[in-house]
Parts: sequence; C-alpha cells; structure tokens
Amino acid sequence: MLGHVTPLPQQPQRSPFSGHMVVCGDDALAQRLAVELRYVYGERVTLVLPPGPDPRRPEVALTGRGRAAALFGRMSSAMSRNGGNGSGSGNGDTDTNAGVEAVRILQAHEPSDEALEEAGVDAAAALALVYDDDERNIRAALTARRLNPRVRLVIRLYNRKLGQHLEALLDQAAAVASPGLDHTALDASTTVLSDADTAAPALAATALAGSSKVIQAEGLLLRAAERTPPRDGQVADPGLCTLALLSSTTHDPAGTEGSDSSGDEGPRLLPDQTEVAAATGRGTIVLEAVSRNSADARTPRMGGRSAPLSQFFSRRLRWSALGVGTAVLGLAVASTFTTGDKPLHAAYLTLLDLFAMGDPAIGDPTARQVIQILSGVAGLMLLPLLVAGVLEAFGSLRTASSLRRPPRGLSGHVVLLGLGKIGTRVLVQLRELGIPVVCVEDDPDARGIPVARRLHVPVVIGDVTQEGVLEAAKIRRSRALLALTSIDTTNLEAALYARSVKPNLRVTLRLFDDEFATAVYRTLRTAHPQALTRSRSVSHLAAPSFAVAMMGRQILGAVPVERKVMLFAAIEVAGHPQLEGRTVEQAFRSGAWRVLALDVAPPAGRRPDLAVPGTVPAAGDRPGGLVWNLHPGYVLQPTDRVVIAATRRGLAELLRRRGSLTHR
Repeated sequence: MLGHVTPLPQQPQRSPFSGHMVVCGDDALAQRLAVELRYVYGERVTLVLPPGPDPRRPEVALTGRGRAAALFGRMSSAMSRNGGNGSGSGNGDTDTNAGVEAVRILQAHEPSDEALEEAGVDAAAALALVYDDDERNIRAALTARRLNPRVRLVIRLYNRKLGQHLEALLDQAAAVASPGLDHTALDASTTVLSDADTAAPALAATALAGSSKVIQAEGLLLRAAERTPPRDGQVADPGLCTLALLSSTTHDPAGTEGSDSSGDEGPRLLPDQTEVAAATGRGTIVLEAVSRNSADARTPRMGGRSAPLSQFFSRRLRWSALGVGTAVLGLAVASTFTTGDKPLHAAYLTLLDLFAMGDPAIGDPTARQVIQILSGVAGLMLLPLLVAGVLEAFGSLRTASSLRRPPRGLSGHVVLLGLGKIGTRVLVQLRELGIPVVCVEDDPDARGIPVARRLHVPVVIGDVTQEGVLEAAKIRRSRALLALTSIDTTNLEAALYARSVKPNLRVTLRLFDDEFATAVYRTLRTAHPQALTRSRSVSHLAAPSFAVAMMGRQILGAVPVERKVMLFAAIEVAGHPQLEGRTVEQAFRSGAWRVLALDVAPPAGRRPDLAVPGTVPAAGDRPGGLVWNLHPGYVLQPTDRVVIAATRRGLAELLRRRGSLTHR
C-alpha cells in the first residue's frame, strides 16, 4: 500500500495542490486526522511529520512516515471492503488510485516558514497543528496566519484559557488582514481543540458500572444506553430510537470489538427498522433522552482551598475535643443546679476553674468544691489536647503539598494509570462524577500530579510494571482499571497483572493499533469471559472532531461504539439538500445520519408547531427548546436547526465541500 504515497521530494518544492488540507503533527493524532480527511471526507491532504522518532520519546518510536503510510494502506483497504471508495460519496469520483495524488507526506523537524510554504499553506483551505507541544503549535499558528490570513486554523492545545486567548487573537488578525471576510467564515477561521477533552468523557464512562453514554455540549444533553440482547419471547426496549447494533460476536468469549475493518460482523451504526428486527442476538445502543442542561446545574465540589477540618485534624483528636467540650458543658450545668447560680455566670466560673484562673472555693458548699476539682481535672485533659491539635495542624500544613496515600479500607475505587494529558482530564471527569480514584504514575513531575494534589486524590509513585505498585493502589478492592499511559505494552502488562490478581476486574486499555487491540481483546475475553474488557484509541476518538473543525464546523460529541465512533452534531438545515424540504422519515439515511431533535430555542422565528404539522407540542415534549419526538411526516424547513447522529462518513457527506474530491 506504500504506492499510494508519493516519494519524499529530494528538494523543497511548492505543493501541487490548491485548496487542500495540511496536517502538521508528531504523533498518532496527526496520522489519524490525515486518514480521516482523505478517506472519509475525500480531501486532498499534505501531512507534515518529523523525519524520525524523537529519542526523548521512545513510546513513539514506531511512528513517522512508514507508520503513516501503513495506516493509509489499512484504511484504504477497509474502506474498499465497506463501500468501495474511501470518500463515501457514492458518486465514483474517488478511487483507490487517487491516493497517489491525494496524500502527500513531507518531513520536517519543525513547522518553520519553509516547511509550511513547501506544504502549500498559502493556498490551503485549512491547516491543522496537532503537535504534542502547545508552544510549537502556537508558533506555527502565528506563522501560518501571516502566510495566509484566510486559512482555517485548527490548533491542538491542552491549556484551555490560553486557547481562548489565542483563538481571539488569530481571529482578530484574520479580520484585520481580510476586512471583507464573512462573519460566519471569521467565526470558523480559528478553532482550538484538545484531544484530551474530547476523549476523556468516553474513557471515564468505561469505568462506570452502568453502560450509559452521556454527551453534554452547547447546553444540550444526550444520553444513550447499551442494551443486552433480549431473551426468547422478549422485545428489547428501543428507547427513542436505536442508534447502533453491536457486533454479532460481542457476547462471544472468543469475539472481538468491531472496527472499520470488521465487515458484516462488526457494529452497525444507525440501522433502519428492518435491520434492527433481523439482528437477533445482538446488543443495541439506544437513545434515551435529549434535553437541555439547566443553566443552574453545578458540578459537585471536588475539594480544594477551603479544606474541612478533617484535612487538618485526625478523627481521634476530633472525638477527644468533643469529649472535653461535653465535660465542660456538663460541669457548667451541674454548677447551675447545685449552687443556684445563673447559667452564664456558672459557665464563666467553670471556665475559670478549667484554666486554673479562679480562687480556691474555701468555705463554699461541698458541691461547689467538687465541681472545682472536676474542672481542674478537665483542664489537665485540655492541655495535651491543645498541644496535639497544634502539632497536627502544623503537620497537616507541612504535608499539604505532599501526595496522599491510599487510605486503609478503601474499596470500590478506580485505579487510573498515567497522569499525562489524557489521564489528567479523565481524573477530573471521574471526580466530577463522585467516583473515588487512586492514581499510579512513575513520574513525580507529571502534568497531572498538581491536579491530583488539589483534588486530594491518592497517588502511588512508581513503575506500574514493578511488583507491589498495583497492590499499593488497592487493586484487589477496586472496581475498575483504566490503563491510559501512552505506551501500549505498558497498558497491556498492567492489565494482565491486574487480571491475575482480580480476574473479574473491569479493564479499559488505551491502545492505538486496531489489529493489536483486536488480538488483546480476544485473548482477555477468552481468558476471563465474565469480566468486562474495553480498548480505546484516543486519536481515533479525537480525530473526527478535528476533521469536522477543518471543515468549518464543530460536533457536540463522540460516542465510541466498540472501535467505531458515532458523532453528534447540531447543523442548520439550510444548504443541505439531503435534509431541506424532506420529511424526518425521508431525511433518515441508514448507516449515515438520523435526525434526533429539532431546536426551537432562540433565535426567534423558529415556529412552535413542530411535533405534528399544524399542532403545538405539549410542554413536556419540548425540554428546554428541543423537540425530540418529531413526527415522521414533519417537513424540515431551511430555518430549522436539527440535532443529528451521524457516522463519520455520513457527517462528511453532509459537510463536504464542493470540489473536494480528486477531480478538483
């Protein structure tokens, strides 16, 4: 399949393309994105990669030109088996031979002026900068905006706040350089995304006991759930609609998770009613709800600055203080009843006796003398208590910057391996869901260490492949293992060892290669048929979001269906002949897209008669401006905005630019 990639030019030369897509990166995301743009959207792509593996990053030693070319070959073969051409357009404009011109790989150490000019950025329609280093992406973005003020920029940044400022700056630069630029085009001229933010919800969801998949974006909430195959004589609950049929081998111990190369046995996205009825024995993913998030909804507090007393004083010390306080209160009450003194004055005298500041009760009644003696005893108890409290407070403040260790008796938690960009985002997601977490990281200076410290999450520092590290994380009493390091073999080794300790442990692996993931999945399922195993590729989950952004749009979210991805997007009906003027039933295309809901929220002008033509839907049918029970006969109007579920190729067909195929 290397014949589909042009040889690397020996001398710098201008790009032969115009209006093409340029992808610059140094890891798996760049390769996945190039594949997505070429074989799903039918775009001409120039991929700029480093000339060789970075010696400082041995985990990417197999990446580069050769791996990218191999990935292109596998994707081309998969697309050919699943529908002929790779573009998915169905018009025959693109065939496998077009790959010679449509994919161009360049090698450059840095995205310098010369490298970007050779890639043809000055004539490109869009540029994706997806290096793992934020600073490198920022430098390249500033250079690209100078070379071509109209190029659409998609930038990978982990720092959210910096990304917002950079997006505003580059948009302003585009507006100054091109005063006549359309407002809509200006809004899409710069998009800052994070692969960690895109993939984290899906990875965190695999640790939950249930199988719900939730997407929250732009005020919308979509919840889908995985359903097991119904028993004989039972009918599966279809929910609002069936989004996907799982692989026919999902419940076979020797089966695999389906991917783009699985053929008919793999998962089927957006099936029609005939396919659902005929797919006996298959699990399903159904849509349960579409609604708007409440503006007042707040995430649970995850600890932090205003730490409770439990962070400074031990439980034993707190109980001791409560005991002394109770004794003082009892003595004050006893003094009131025995001496007839007023309660406030009796309490005052008791405190004086407690701190040895009162006069001896010589000549006073016996009861008063006894209470004074008891108060002195309580005062003796108070002194060591105060000393212990001061020492514990100083100790807590001294160790506030240190990492917590897993507490005794901890159980039902999630063990998270790796606190890099992905692991850190998943950690935050899990804590927002209120799930206890224990992290394992071998680098004490990893990116996620300060986050774990701020959230008071226990961390075990050590190499997960070494004996005793997982035991220190209480793996025997955990509910799930998320192996999210950037090294596939490390994740696999940790999963195998964890399964040897706890055979029924729920395991999720971060794996890049589909073939490797299939072999791992089949082996783990065969060895432990009762335990749940999942494998996910971060680049595979994130690439569709970056590809859609390069087309000038953004998706609401992505839901993994085994090793495939289903996308959710909100789009305007105007300008899409596949939707405009068609009924909801006619607009549905099996295996491509389905209209889920219609947004009747502002801007004004969107009519209220949306459930059935000529009628107004009930209040309960319009959650927060969304109508999700659209009548199949409702005709989509140009002014409508709809929420759709789509496959990658289906959304590509809706968003594809005219002339984006090889005949351009």
